[in-house]
Amino acid sequence: MADMLLKSTTRHVRLFTARVEDGNLVADPTQLTLDLDPDNEFLWDAPVLEKVQQQFRQLVEAQAGAELSDYNLRRIGSELEGTIRQLLQAGELSYNPDCRVLNYSMGLPRTPENL
Repeated sequence: MADMLLKSTTRHVRLFTARVEDGNLVADPTQLTLDLDPDNEFLWDAPVLEKVQQQFRQLVEAQAGAELSDYNLRRIGSELEGTIRQLLQAGELSYNPDCRVLNYSMGLPRTPENL
């Protein structure tokens, strides 16, 4: 059971109870790894990326001592999705026009006229 990889996948957030070694995920029940926006749907600049990573760290710290269960992973992923939506609605994050498929999964793009 200790070597079992738990994961939670949302549209823009993937969480794994694993560490990365040589580009591969290795199950590790003591570590949580974040894969953010795997489809490159958004354009990320360093301050916005740091906001999401800080939120991730806070959510993980809030779970300190609790079992890393499917439920807890889904909850962290859902919270991060909400943070991404807030950043998009505030105009701090924007869609990537070069994304393979533009489906505006978090709502229509915000423009200065409708912010």
